[in-house]
Amino acid sequence: MTGRTTDDTDATDGIDETGETDVTDATDATDEAGLPIVDPPGSVTGAGDSVVDDGADERHADAGDRPRSRVAGVLLAAGTGSRFGDANKLLATLDGEPLVRHAARTLLDAGLDPVVAVVGYEGDRVATALDGVGVTVVENDAYREGQATSVRAGVEALGPDVDAAVFALGDMPRVDPASVRALVDVYEGNRWTALAAAVAGERGNPVLFDRTHFDALVAVSGDRGGRHVLRRGDRSALVETGDPGVRRDVDTPADLDALD
Repeated sequence: MTGRTTDDTDATDGIDETGETDVTDATDATDEAGLPIVDPPGSVTGAGDSVVDDGADERHADAGDRPRSRVAGVLLAAGTGSRFGDANKLLATLDGEPLVRHAARTLLDAGLDPVVAVVGYEGDRVATALDGVGVTVVENDAYREGQATSVRAGVEALGPDVDAAVFALGDMPRVDPASVRALVDVYEGNRWTALAAAVAGERGNPVLFDRTHFDALVAVSGDRGGRHVLRRGDRSALVETGDPGVRRDVDTPADLDALD
């Protein structure tokens, strides 16, 4: 392989909850130093200098006779989001629909199955906002103990037939479903087991983890998400999506206005 790796001077957290932690927290700046940046097979994202995985197309061709992996979606939608003010930001509307519904539909439109939404703060209201969209709602009564509890609840809700899961955030309504598919397509190449979406070489969300990482994700505690699992894996990479939506979350009303 040739190309560059990321120095993550403004990295986002590999998995973050819609709570007190800013997705673009500068304290996470060097977390993924050295991770390769790869393009989805057969695609041109415009990154230009991302890593070329010369064996990816061959591995995908060889995989043609195998059934595709079952990749689930886990939507983290349990945090308080207090920086938004008194209102629950997940229920704020964009294009006439709650943010959390947009985020859920992204996973569904990408073909993930099943899709689990983990709710906590004002869980009944968030679940109502997701009614009829086609996700399974899981309650996290321990959401006040940190975002790791929601990651754990999502993993534990998945069945044994799930090969991998994409973890997404309920306050990121502008992620393109194609970006989620890009993660899955790279994963299907059977080389990488932990993948984060990126744009212009900068890490964003969502993040995909193979089930071999599930035990490690369940063991995470407090306000740590899957960041350390991503950065410590020897088969971890960033996937260049060309999608600004993978870095655009809603923390404040001004963030929401900027999406219109």
